[in-house]
Amino acid sequence: MSEIEKTKSITLIVAATIVAIAMGLGLNQVGSGFASRSNEGITVTGSARVDAKADKAVWTLNAEQVAPTISESVRKVGIATQAVTKYLTDGGVSSESIELGSVSAYPQEEYSNGNSTGRILNYRASRSITVRSDDVELIAKLSNGIGALLESGVSVTNYGPQFYVSQLSELRPELLKQAMEDAQVRAEAIVEATGGKVGSVMSVRSGPFQVTSPDSVDISSGGYYDTTTIDKTITSTVSVMFNVD
Repeated sequence: MSEIEKTKSITLIVAATIVAIAMGLGLNQVGSGFASRSNEGITVTGSARVDAKADKAVWTLNAEQVAPTISESVRKVGIATQAVTKYLTDGGVSSESIELGSVSAYPQEEYSNGNSTGRILNYRASRSITVRSDDVELIAKLSNGIGALLESGVSVTNYGPQFYVSQLSELRPELLKQAMEDAQVRAEAIVEATGGKVGSVMSVRSGPFQVTSPDSVDISSGGYYDTTTIDKTITSTVSVMFNVD
């Protein structure tokens, strides 16, 4: 065998030895990794949901008027506020449920090519009207019928009512309990399929509550609260780590 062939043979032997050692170390690390993950247990997410109805409504409207002078704009917004208040009370809202904000007025300047000319065109005055009520169905009805008030010439901005579930804090404990039970069932299904057995709880982390409209898929990492609908679905999640025997 020539010197060149001997050199090639030695190189191949050394290379094969290095590969074998590397594979052995790699398999050892993989084995250690699986053992470590097994020792850490299994983490499962459980969830629970319940349908609920809002029992609180907050509805904000804004009466606005424009006039050549500030006094005239304030006078007109006062008339508009009275018209909105009458619409609400005639519709069944108690006067105690209506909160009037302070009147504000500001000049609207003339602009030319994006720059103010210093000339005041008119004055805009406004006043907020906020309704707080437990009769959510009534508020929804009045909000939908606000067009009749607009047709009468009253300038009012309807921001739409917001609906809330006041007993949310009372629902939380039961939902968390159900979510824990769901996590237990899921963990058992996974572990039993591999011949193992779910042990004690090692850690629990509660996720944010999601309050959505029915059949909605809206969620947020910090929690979601939809206020546009009366009917709602409340969802709770927990992340549970179980010991595996």
